[in-house]
Amino acid sequence: QVQLVESGGGLVQAGGSLRLSCAASGSILSFKMAWYRQTPGKQRELVAAIASGGGTNYADSVKGRFTISRDNAKNTVYLQMNSLKPDDTAVYYCNAARLWNTYWGQGTQVTVSS
Repeated sequence: QVQLVESGGGLVQAGGSLRLSCAASGSILSFKMAWYRQTPGKQRELVAAIASGGGTNYADSVKGRFTISRDNAKNTVYLQMNSLKPDDTAVYYCNAARLWNTYWGQGTQVTVSS
């Protein structure tokens, strides 16, 4: 069992930046880590993912603006978000996946004002 705790969300103006953090209760070394986001009435969507080996992939809507990274020594994953847009407003969730196991954090709200 892995517990995930997100932090770093908040209110920011369009064009601004935020860095989200996801702290895990145990080692994330063998996990694929990801950030998802969800707005009311919509399905949760993948924002960015980073494999245990460090490979990354991003949603087209955030490419060039967001960067996912991991610090295995600190059991923490980050999402650096730059050039934020109002469309980025959502609850952001951290996800850890390994084989048939997947874990979610409680989410952190990001609100981008125009």
